[in-house]
Amino acid sequence: MIDWLRLVRLPNLATAAADSLAGFLICWSATGQSGWPPVACWLAVAASVAFYAAGVVLNDVCDVDIDRRERPERPLPRGAIAVPAAAAVGRGLLGAGSAAACCSAVAAGSAWPAAVGAALTAAVWLYDRHAKATPAGPVVMGCCRGLNWLLGMTAAGGPSALHEWAIPIGMAIYVAGITLYARDEAGRSRAVVLVAGTVAMGLGLAVAAAQVWLPWRGGSPAGVAGFPADNWLLLWGVLGTSVLYRALQGVVDPTSGRVRAAVGNAIMSMITLDAVLVLPSAGPRWAVALLGLLALFLVGRRLVPPT
Repeated sequence: MIDWLRLVRLPNLATAAADSLAGFLICWSATGQSGWPPVACWLAVAASVAFYAAGVVLNDVCDVDIDRRERPERPLPRGAIAVPAAAAVGRGLLGAGSAAACCSAVAAGSAWPAAVGAALTAAVWLYDRHAKATPAGPVVMGCCRGLNWLLGMTAAGGPSALHEWAIPIGMAIYVAGITLYARDEAGRSRAVVLVAGTVAMGLGLAVAAAQVWLPWRGGSPAGVAGFPADNWLLLWGVLGTSVLYRALQGVVDPTSGRVRAAVGNAIMSMITLDAVLVLPSAGPRWAVALLGLLALFLVGRRLVPPT
């Protein structure tokens, strides 16, 4: 079982759930809704978890020959799980994600969650089979994360405003930066690649901050919860600085251990960043609830590595 949990990157599943749940809460709260989210939300969350698990399983299936040289400790090159079995599970998870997205669309009364699910299916396949080893790889991976946000947002009937679009776009750029940063994590990374990945992460965080900055500059309140915009921007800046500081440590010391630690921190920080993104719209209760997913990440990380 531990080998299967490692194959699906157990800790990282919490980040996929956090994205889609945060996306739903932000758009749902913008319409004045409150209380417990409807079934369309939880179906979107289930779809996002299934899509993420499918992507990482099929990633390892496609990379098994490379992993035999660079990461022989992983379950497939080690022979702990048969490659055909992993491929079947990956395809099954991809189908389950598509089915859950379609069910979310029916529950929401909108075709958009199903359309986003179809786009996610295509993006996962494109990354694993073709784009990963090319310069387009980080971009496609970033698109997967942005679509994951949109899966939750469309289930709530959004995004309906320009500043809401800043979140999936910004987080897509952020994840593209992480992917670029982690490109050579199995060995000694190149400083120029690490710097480019760090810059992309910083750019993504800046774009996502427009969720609050644009309404604030336009004279509107930060959100339904009325969280002070200047305080929020300060909090976002502190969190972003902490992520980028860890990334810069990898630039200074580009060894595998240091780079992997920075990548793991950047991935884990997505849950905290998601909670902060929810804060001005849905309020502190849901922000704290999202932070609860951090506990799942930390427990999962004690069992299997996130990268």
